[in-house]
Amino acid sequence: MADLESDLFAISLSDDDHDPEAGASATATATATDPTTHSAAPPVDRTGQTEEEFQAVRRGYRVKVENGDIWKTIKLPLAPKPKKHETQELLHAVEELYFFRRFEEGAAFARRALGEAEQEEEAKREATLDADTRRLLKHYESRCRERSAAAATAAC
Repeated sequence: MADLESDLFAISLSDDDHDPEAGASATATATATDPTTHSAAPPVDRTGQTEEEFQAVRRGYRVKVENGDIWKTIKLPLAPKPKKHETQELLHAVEELYFFRRFEEGAAFARRALGEAEQEEEAKREATLDADTRRLLKHYESRCRERSAAAATAAC
């Protein structure tokens, strides 16, 4: 039969046992962290808004409809080190043009974004767009050109 009173599972994980000034014993620490005991601290309000503030925001909310014009809102050239949401918006604009089958516009926009990013890199020797974003823009540019050429041959 196995000895259940072995020291194998008597491992203390609390730093209080090693700190003589803490004054807390292992049993006091165990009861303080016991989930069955209830703490006196009130729950923290995680909403951050009152009901009135929420209703005011709700009344003023308007649905944002994307109809293929995200690219018009993007200001090129981007900053030398654009934020993540700016590069994501750049990709979303190209993806949206591709989705709406506006292949020529999508290819031109991707080329313009890549061209201006490359000019910025040469001028400042800093990476304006990260490698993944450049790779995706090049991919969408080539796909848009392919689809545009296919559509032109199908129309003939």
